[in-house]
Amino acid sequence: MSILVTDIGELVTNDPAADDLLGVRTDAALVIEDGLVAWIGDAAAAPAADERVDARGRAVLPGFVDSHSHLVFAGDRAAEFDARMAGQPYAAGGIRTTVAATRAATDEVLRANVVRLVTEMHRQGSTTVEIKSGYGLTVADEARALRIARESTPETTFLGAHVVPAEYAEDPAGYVALVTGPMLAAAAPHARWIDVFCERGAFDDDQARAVLAAGAAAGLRGRLHANQLGEGPGVQLAAELGLTAVDHCTYLSDLDVAALRESGTVATLLPGVEFSTRQPYPSGRRLLDAGVTVALASDCNPGSSYTSSLPFCIALAVREMGMTTAEAVHAATAGGAAALGRTDVGRLTVGARGDLVLLDAPSHRHLAYRPGVPLVAEVASEGAFRTARTLAE
Repeated sequence: MSILVTDIGELVTNDPAADDLLGVRTDAALVIEDGLVAWIGDAAAAPAADERVDARGRAVLPGFVDSHSHLVFAGDRAAEFDARMAGQPYAAGGIRTTVAATRAATDEVLRANVVRLVTEMHRQGSTTVEIKSGYGLTVADEARALRIARESTPETTFLGAHVVPAEYAEDPAGYVALVTGPMLAAAAPHARWIDVFCERGAFDDDQARAVLAAGAAAGLRGRLHANQLGEGPGVQLAAELGLTAVDHCTYLSDLDVAALRESGTVATLLPGVEFSTRQPYPSGRRLLDAGVTVALASDCNPGSSYTSSLPFCIALAVREMGMTTAEAVHAATAGGAAALGRTDVGRLTVGARGDLVLLDAPSHRHLAYRPGVPLVAEVASEGAFRTARTLAE
């Protein structure tokens, strides 16, 4: 089955061989065959195909790649958000509230919540989504979370080292032993990645190193939450270990930035968190000027960033983090793919997956120019098109 998408006013390809960052083509067309991009060129030279989609001069982008989310949870923390907006400072302790609700929830409740949020993401243009565990913090609950997440995405991350649960408050070493032993053994068959919240109030660098080493021995690739609440050792640890990505990166020293550049570790920025916690935004401009690869992700979770919208995060990155619209779009597509070690998504080049977003706008610039407007008109996953309205039903 082949599908011709033609009369594209602006096509963002993210072709690494292009002269510009986004590899923009105008008056373009592309062909998707058997779920993969098979041809790209001028609309006037487009080949025949089994089906035809008329973009009517609108912009087409690669599907967004959301490389950081926490979707397996139960409960609601709207009151906590309201308190922060009234001036209460953010602290990571609210995670334990969600842990209690998640442990008490049935599989059906958790599964329904994941499906609901993944559908929200997809209708806003995210065609690749990573999902973490981290709200179970027992052997059975962490394995359960990953089994449920795996039903919606292959990009699953074991985050048993999210916080130390209340029952281990007096024995954090015992909890690390649980995470690196029985919990990892139960979780690893359902995960591709392992992650640690390396932050004050969670896990220090020695504990994080032990968890990541155990994960690597079990065949899981490493990533890290770090430097969200203040400067700390996490970013340096991620660079030293050559992790694929380190996320948050809100507070960075010059040495941290240099380490990211030299290691090639992707800095994943999560502006929805800063919006929801009133913390300072990280400087995307500083990282990009230093030659660091930057990704944007939603960090969709019930506590510190309950947004599923990468278009919203793009607008925040442009307005608050010093990034151009082109840089923010690249970070939410090719950058997200890099943060997941993927080359088949986040771009529209021959051989890539046929994941694309059709905007109800003539240019990618409208994602920041018209913040909060539902510009995603159609989404294709491996060439299967659905309108945003249909996805909402």
